[in-house]
Amino acid sequence: VQLTESGGGSVQAGGSLRLACEASGLIVTGHCLAWFRQAPGKEREAVASMNSDGHTTYSNFVVGRFTISKDGARNTLSLQMNSLEPEDTAMYVCAASRFPGCASGIPPSAFAYWGQGAQVTVSS
Repeated sequence: VQLTESGGGSVQAGGSLRLACEASGLIVTGHCLAWFRQAPGKEREAVASMNSDGHTTYSNFVVGRFTISKDGARNTLSLQMNSLEPEDTAMYVCAASRFPGCASGIPPSAFAYWGQGAQVTVSS
């Protein structure tokens, strides 16, 4: 299984970016998928998740600004990020579970497959 992120970059506060995570060796529609982020000096934190039937969850700090989605035809997971803030600066990583349902609380330990990450930098 390989997960490959793209779409990171630098943007000013208030701007938007869209991240994509292309999967190989795994069908995205059959698994719990998630985006995590990690800023320098901070622990990895869950951003958003989606289970196999499309149910989504979001961390409080991105509700109303970020949208997680998946495209079965392209076998891709995406994260649309709007109204970006400097506090959103981090390495964003996509992850996939072996299971269709997402564990409560979206713990990193529930995910078997991880991408390399895409850097997002938001300047004020």
